[in-house]
Amino acid sequence: MGEVPMSGAGSLPRGPRASAELIGGSAAMRRLRETIARVAPSDATVLLTGPSGSGKENAARALHAASPRATGPFEAVNCGAIPHDLAEAELFGAEAGAYTGASRTRIGRLEAAHGGTLFLDEVGDLPLPLQVKLLRALETRSVERLGGGRPIAVDFRLVAATNVDLEAAVDTRQFRADLYWRLAVVLLDLPPLAARLEDIEALVAHFADAQRLRLHLPADGLARLQAHHWPGNLRELRNFVDRALALGERLLPAETVDRLLTPRRRTMEAWLQAPAATPAPRTASLADSLAVEANPLAPMALKQLLAEAEATLIAQALAASNGTIAESARLLGLKRTTLVEKLKRMGLKAANEAA
Repeated sequence: MGEVPMSGAGSLPRGPRASAELIGGSAAMRRLRETIARVAPSDATVLLTGPSGSGKENAARALHAASPRATGPFEAVNCGAIPHDLAEAELFGAEAGAYTGASRTRIGRLEAAHGGTLFLDEVGDLPLPLQVKLLRALETRSVERLGGGRPIAVDFRLVAATNVDLEAAVDTRQFRADLYWRLAVVLLDLPPLAARLEDIEALVAHFADAQRLRLHLPADGLARLQAHHWPGNLRELRNFVDRALALGERLLPAETVDRLLTPRRRTMEAWLQAPAATPAPRTASLADSLAVEANPLAPMALKQLLAEAEATLIAQALAASNGTIAESARLLGLKRTTLVEKLKRMGLKAANEAA
């Protein structure tokens, strides 16, 4: 297999936004791209289905980019991440004084999408009262802000996504049938990663390219990746690549792939207890490490995100310093005792803790 090229699937844009591309030459991805090319010129509403992490927002962005609305805004909203008591103001806006703390007029996401594309992810999580209001907005092509009495014209293309069976939700009256049929004008089902294993090599190259780094993926390493069942789909593969880069790994034979596919805590312990004998290549900067697609394919609490970032940076520093606490602390701008305490809280122990 050799070195995975920087742009593993033809001509790709550089940098973190490149992950919005539809990567891969599998039959499933070719069909998806062909369908998007046919559907994009129209304003038909599209409902994207498929398992979590399969790249539904990527497909929505591809639809937007190929449409006449490409120069307009792309508003992405995760309906499952909005608190129910704030959802109406978030989506439809609010006039000043409409609720406690509303000191000024708030533009809703439907208004913000005017002239472009509105992407509603996890649309099945939308509360029933707001399903009614969304349907009315789609039918009348207008919105009424919370606390307002006049309709405001809006013009956007709607793309919705779900990883649940909305027809079943209709049967159990958790989702309105009239809204479902309004959304499902065009249905696009995204395949799980396990159904497009031949795309893994290009995807690995793509995710490494997003951090402007290279990975060497021999045949046995690729075979291991293709044998994995990938329950987390593209998100899991991206995390695998990020983990390899954060730990200073650039060569991915089968043995290394096996270690990286273990749960994160065990993976970090393995690297911290047995650091590389030679200095690791230059590690990515903080900006590079976090330069992944800005929507995360699922909502994450700030506390969890910060913990993930801290663990990644600590692993980078330890890999770059061969597990030496003092040098790692210097790279991180921390006191040695502070780094030792952080490792203890994580339940980890560096190989050269005494250093």
